[in-house]
Amino acid sequence: MKTTLRLLSFLAAGLALVSAGRTFAATTPDPVIAAVTAADAERQAAFVAGDRAQLDAILSDSLRYAHSNGKIDTKATLIESIVSGRSDYESFDYREREFVPAGPGVVLMPGRVVVGLRTAGGPMTLDLNFLGVWREENGKWRFFAWQSSKNPPEPAK
Repeated sequence: MKTTLRLLSFLAAGLALVSAGRTFAATTPDPVIAAVTAADAERQAAFVAGDRAQLDAILSDSLRYAHSNGKIDTKATLIESIVSGRSDYESFDYREREFVPAGPGVVLMPGRVVVGLRTAGGPMTLDLNFLGVWREENGKWRFFAWQSSKNPPEPAK
């Protein structure tokens, strides 16, 4: 009987330690995810500020940016569009965003975002599903690719 109680006590203590370890791991950010999250905050700030140097620093030279309307931008054409004010980004409101390591030096960023911007046609609010790709280049996380699609408008209530 004492042996059974000791065994049960040992198992309970082991389960408590494993559970505590999993809780700690779930609440402690992975350094890669933390770095990419910070890089995405820099990207958003650069888009809103329209700052050429910030955009140049955070965007990959190999950038492929596919807008929800089908237009494709390179790093140079996207920077020019933002800096010139043709695409004046005002806000990014993430409804969902996840960071998924896909291999060494590559992190996928799927989610849903509401983007506020001004174009020649006036102010716009875009509700988008997206897939962003971050790539580590020379020790720095750079925005490598973007693909988005518009969500249909919410039905009238």
